Amino acid sequence: MPSFAPRPWLALTAAAAAFLAACSPAFNWREVPIADAGLVALLPCKPDRANRALPLSAESVQVDMAGCETGGATFAIAHASAGSPEQAEAWLNAWRAATRSQLGDAKVAEAPAALQRATAMPAPARLDAQPAQPGAAPVQVLWFAQSQKNGTVALYQATVLGRPSSPEAPKTFFEGLRLP
Repeated sequence: MPSFAPRPWLALTAAAAAFLAACSPAFNWREVPIADAGLVALLPCKPDRANRALPLSAESVQVDMAGCETGGATFAIAHASAGSPEQAEAWLNAWRAATRSQLGDAKVAEAPAALQRATAMPAPARLDAQPAQPGAAPVQVLWFAQSQKNGTVALYQATVLGRPSSPEAPKTFFEGLRLP
């Protein structure tokens, strides 16, 4: 016949498991290489990877993405490779316009940005969008590029979508972007 006597070790194990689950960090930062272009990003969780075609200007451009969701926000890096600085400038302008068009009536602030070793042309740019609708997710985006040894230009879009549970998370993410 099974015993139904209290088992203190079982209760202690359950309490310890609940405590550890409550203390597990939402942000487990790790360095992640992005594409073969050399960028290393600091992401707060293990990224998923995907690629898709993105219409930029009159062209369909292959974009590689790495991103993850944790602590109430999505953190992502997208990468494309342009054949020349002129093409990179056109694509980055189209990318920025496409992003702005998706923001609807959000309050949008754009400004020049800085990132060590990024090209001056196209210049890095930052966008911060606060949604007009209550409950909608804010967006923070940084676009930048880097010339490659083979003559191509690597283009990047770093994005934080949502309200991270740690207010320092977007700053850590953007400051963790390192170009070779």
